[in-house]
Amino acid sequence: MRSSLIYLLVFCLAGFAGAVLLTRPGVVSDSALEGLVGDPVAGEQVFWAAGCASCHAAEGATGEDRLVLAGGQRFASDFGVFVAPNISTHPEAGIGNWDFADFVTALQEGTSPDGRHYYPAFPYTAYRLAERQDLADLWAFWQGLPASDAPSAAHEVGFPFSIRRAVGFWNFLYMDDAFAVTGELDAAEARGRYLVEALAHCAECHTPRDALGGLDRSAWMAGAPNPSGSGTIPALTPDRLTWSEGEIAAYLNDGFTPDFDSAGGHMVSVIRNMAMLPEADRMAIAAYLKALPPAGE
Repeated sequence: MRSSLIYLLVFCLAGFAGAVLLTRPGVVSDSALEGLVGDPVAGEQVFWAAGCASCHAAEGATGEDRLVLAGGQRFASDFGVFVAPNISTHPEAGIGNWDFADFVTALQEGTSPDGRHYYPAFPYTAYRLAERQDLADLWAFWQGLPASDAPSAAHEVGFPFSIRRAVGFWNFLYMDDAFAVTGELDAAEARGRYLVEALAHCAECHTPRDALGGLDRSAWMAGAPNPSGSGTIPALTPDRLTWSEGEIAAYLNDGFTPDFDSAGGHMVSVIRNMAMLPEADRMAIAAYLKALPPAGE
């Protein structure tokens, strides 16, 4: 009996140690970023492609106000309401006291400077695919953004989803270092894949999720229920989105569909981002979308 209890204790301790190891927050070291020098001009393009203002600027902000990343927008989900934090350059209210390694760790590991998991409402699983030179450029641009002293609001997430350590299990299941679309792509399609999958994180809205909130990669860009509970987010696969590449690129620039309807909701902010990119990038996104497999394949 005593030996059985000892074996049970050892088993439990081993399981606990394994769980701690499995759920530990990832960190990017300074040495891993050595030699990277950012270009703020290039970083502005990364900023718009990555959609930072769409979530962290005030809802409906336009012009220079889109550079004030004071947070506050609310995002409903099946797990609670997530509130975008202040990520401006303010040293206390924002992230002005971070260094570059803190920034990359947040973007690619989903870990805060104090070692906590961020919730995956923050699309670090997509930014994980970003080139670190692009992140260095983004960081250089970030240094010139305005500061805001607006306090960040707490997320409204109940138990058990409020247990941050449990996000480590979620990361184990869903953190992926590979692009969803593979196979031979030409230069434009590959550029579009990088913009869509790594920076613009389009799949976060346009791909359905499973019961744990992970993206269903078997239905990539096949459309999804709107997290707000109202309506659906459309599929972008070529069997569902039948626009030409030119029409897709034009929509990403001005928000008008081929039949003269206009973008609404959160897509308005996305188009403001895309309109800041070179025309070649919008065409690359269109080429990628036309190269997607049909929904459900």
